[in-house]
Amino acid sequence: MRIGVLDILTDMRLSGAFAHLYAVYFRKQFASIMPQAISVWCRQLGHEVFYSTYFGLGDPRDLMPRDLDILFVSTYTQASALAYALGKLYRRDGVRTVIGGPHARAFPQDCARFFDLVVRDCDQELIGDILAGRFDPPQIVTSGRPLREIPTVRERMPEIRRAAFVRGRPGLASIAPMLSSLGCPYRCDFCVDWNTDYVALPGEQLEADLRYVSEQYPGLMVGFHDPNFAVRFEQTMAILERIPPGRRPGYLMESSLSILKRDRLARLRDTNCVYVAPGIESWTGYSNKAGASGKSGREKLEQVIDHVRLIGDYVPGIQANFLVGSDADRGAEPAELTREFVRRLPGVWPTVNFPAPFGGTPLHDSYMREDRVLRALPFTFYHVPYLAIRPRHYELCDYYTQLISIFETIVSARMMGRRVRTPSHPIVLFINMLRTFAAGRELRLLKRIRRKLASERQFRAFHEGESRELPVFYRMQLRRRLGPYAELLSLEDLMPVLTDAAPVNSDRAFGPRSPRRVASTDEPSPHRTNASVSAGT
Repeated sequence: MRIGVLDILTDMRLSGAFAHLYAVYFRKQFASIMPQAISVWCRQLGHEVFYSTYFGLGDPRDLMPRDLDILFVSTYTQASALAYALGKLYRRDGVRTVIGGPHARAFPQDCARFFDLVVRDCDQELIGDILAGRFDPPQIVTSGRPLREIPTVRERMPEIRRAAFVRGRPGLASIAPMLSSLGCPYRCDFCVDWNTDYVALPGEQLEADLRYVSEQYPGLMVGFHDPNFAVRFEQTMAILERIPPGRRPGYLMESSLSILKRDRLARLRDTNCVYVAPGIESWTGYSNKAGASGKSGREKLEQVIDHVRLIGDYVPGIQANFLVGSDADRGAEPAELTREFVRRLPGVWPTVNFPAPFGGTPLHDSYMREDRVLRALPFTFYHVPYLAIRPRHYELCDYYTQLISIFETIVSARMMGRRVRTPSHPIVLFINMLRTFAAGRELRLLKRIRRKLASERQFRAFHEGESRELPVFYRMQLRRRLGPYAELLSLEDLMPVLTDAAPVNSDRAFGPRSPRRVASTDEPSPHRTNASVSAGT
């Protein structure tokens, strides 16, 4: 059979020279592991496979031939509208369509409206069953067991070249995605990994993958898509240290501050860690993960700043992940502390996240019980600068005022100048300049949304839950993001199905849980980051 595997990283087509750089050297590097694994498994079964990623340039349909037998699509919730439009097109052409990844896991019933099969968790055996036609559509299928094995980097190299290289060769910021573990020991209510036990993958494959990259592609960086890297710190570092010092590939990872203890940082430096993305989350909660148990507010700020500065002595690139507007937040202090963090650490990139009701999390269940979800807001708006819930302790205009103050600090000319003057790895500085461009675009939208909340009664009524009529503003945003694909989706198509998932029809699965935890900026997250680091997409 002729099989397509499409990893959708965004739903918005970009234009302009700077946007092109952003797409090629930043967003493109968020390609996920599971679509690559599926491509390998299909190829090993003897099929002709076409794998590609869509990262905002050109027409996504041009990435695939028109005479496919089966199309696998993986997407984040934020790009689900484009996935749905493509699903409708390919089904109309008689192609069997399958969707997996973070969105399929969070909202499988919604996906089932547009795809023949919806896969929640996945392994090689399930892919074989799908290709053999053992499931009659429509069905929601899952393996019901943790993923224990993925193809090696050597086996995935054709996909990695397609996803991460520039003109067939490793580029300035090219990243080979890898996994050393699945799951997380923490139980954050916003995280889809909240009930997934931590499992280390076989160390022998990790070592073999690192050796292959170091020998065949010197200079190519590795991006670990683990939800929380090096929970078993000693064992993980011991594997990295088996690679000769002069040949160790630079690596990026997401980890909690509680793991990045003072006496461990030298080993990160010596194993060539070039970028780390710790979750600070909130100044009023989630302190165990930040290594600040029992502390909040300014006390937590001072400890976190000292800790992050210390990490900066050993690791050249740092991203701090923040959650602004949780139910623990009140008043102006969370925004003020975040702005102070940004000002005091100009070399650290701040990723600001909103709470969002992603399915399968305790936070989603809580919001639904309290009827605080904007039920008519399309899933494609589950990210900054849009808000999919009603905050508990904030009036809407005030909430956006707090967010605007943070983004104004991030993109200010003064902060840009300080970033340039702060000693940093050239690639890290280049990427941060690209991200400043994206944050500026989000700031403009934040201000526009605040103006509408203050001046347009219907728009405010929608956000306060008094109306379920989708404002014209969001319809126009969809047209801008999707271009001609917007015509394929009716208002009924865009109305989310938020009910719990239907019983699955199989005892099999589409990938480990993604660390997509909250609605972040339009980029997928830390270092696929991903997504932000998504093994699930």
